[in-house]
Amino acid sequence: MSYFVVSYYRKPSGQFDEVVNVCQRLRAKDLDSASVILDFDRHHIVKSNLQGQAAQRDWDTLVNYYRQHYNDVIERLENDRSTTTDPG
Repeated sequence: MSYFVVSYYRKPSGQFDEVVNVCQRLRAKDLDSASVILDFDRHHIVKSNLQGQAAQRDWDTLVNYYRQHYNDVIERLENDRSTTTDPG
């Protein structure tokens, strides 16, 4: 499985910092601390909340939003999925 994990942290200045991680399996820490978790193998939103509030739950909308900032990462996840599911 390939997961796209996004966490937000508040800096001492009050601003938010965004940290993106790609992993093959989720850890308990990811489920607890991440704001957004996208499963690229099943095109499934595992988690989507921002500042404790439920956020967007539409796959295409979320992927396209993060694609604006992390296009190379998203493309790699999509390509990895197509090569592992394509037998030919």
